[in-house]
Amino acid sequence: MLESPLRVLAPHYCVSCDTIGQILCMYCKYNIESEQYEACLVCSGPVGGGEALCSHHILPYSRAWCVGERSAALRALLDQYKFERAKDAYHELAQLLDLSLPVLPEDVVVVPVPTIAPHIRRRGFDHTALVAKELAKRRGLIYQHAIERVTTTSQLGKGKRDRRKQAAQAFACVRPAQPGRYLLIDDIFTTGATVEFAAQALRDAGATEVWLAIVARQPLEK
Repeated sequence: MLESPLRVLAPHYCVSCDTIGQILCMYCKYNIESEQYEACLVCSGPVGGGEALCSHHILPYSRAWCVGERSAALRALLDQYKFERAKDAYHELAQLLDLSLPVLPEDVVVVPVPTIAPHIRRRGFDHTALVAKELAKRRGLIYQHAIERVTTTSQLGKGKRDRRKQAAQAFACVRPAQPGRYLLIDDIFTTGATVEFAAQALRDAGATEVWLAIVARQPLEK
């Protein structure tokens, strides 16, 4: 496929090291891949087997994986994607998720955590849906926009209590979920409220099991 005239005239620079050619160069991508996330998303406790959820939590999702901590190159990539309209970054983010996940059963359904409408209008695209679709394509899995946002409140800058209160009212399934396994996709895990209540919406709609794949874990406050 030929490059678009705009891409030729204004090629990407790596968000981390400014190397010309790609939005994330191979060297910086390798740095992200090589620093595998090895902690529980919820409590930062030890985990095994490449997963990101320990056995101490009872949640509506039973397995979880994460690319890495939201810092350095991964943070730069996400920030360019979400706040600077660098739409092409969804390819790199989906690839990083793909590399972080184990082999999954062929019947797993990939579902994005839905983005609020004002953010979609501001960016011009649904950033989580694009990543989820690309991941499903790479893995040969079914993609389904199974969850809707029923509120438009933003969690940016909110504390843990407010995030949980908002998230508890935010999600509903657009149709009954078929019994089976669903892989829920989100970009950033902060308090965990968003993915917890999104996963619960899937379980309430009939999902047998929900798994979670996260691009980045927001560093815990010290």
